[in-house]
Amino acid sequence: MKTFDLKGTARTIAERSSEQARALKAIRKDNGVPCVLYGGGENVHFTVTADALRGLVYTPHIHVVNLTVDDKQVKAIMKDIQFHPVKDTILHVDFYQINEEKPIVMEVPVQLEGLAEGVKAGGKLALQIRKLKVKALYTAIPEKLIINVSHLGLGKTVKVGELSYEGLELLNAKEAVVCAVKLTRAARGAAAAAAK
Repeated sequence: MKTFDLKGTARTIAERSSEQARALKAIRKDNGVPCVLYGGGENVHFTVTADALRGLVYTPHIHVVNLTVDDKQVKAIMKDIQFHPVKDTILHVDFYQINEEKPIVMEVPVQLEGLAEGVKAGGKLALQIRKLKVKALYTAIPEKLIINVSHLGLGKTVKVGELSYEGLELLNAKEAVVCAVKLTRAARGAAAAAAK
């Protein structure tokens, strides 16, 4: 898994919610993003610049974040992110501190490999789930989950329950379809012609 270095500045939380809302508004106005780090006992509230987050958020890759808040350094993963509903700017990010002995839950991108039999027959390969939720020690989590689809015929699917990866527990529903070779109009016509 790739690593990403991120520096933040600790912030204090106001007692009253009105003061807290004003403080958050001021942070965002100043191109800052309020963040919280969970999982290390006491939650750490900090601020990073929106520009510093760009390479972590707008990428298809997953990262372990080398997070430095003031002078404390930890390894973390990005757990949750909130965007502005209209402007699409980043409003808030939650990070989770990782421990080498404890498994974490993370979404890992899926990559399809090979030319499916059904595609050769005129079908269309469709990826239904772009990321799968896995549980594992962070050192065992790959950058992507590769699925070979060469054997996949027309109208056939690959479900989560048919997949297995060493050291990983897949948390999506077993019946969920990850990818499928869909029948196209051309493939239906060819199948009908062959049946005559």
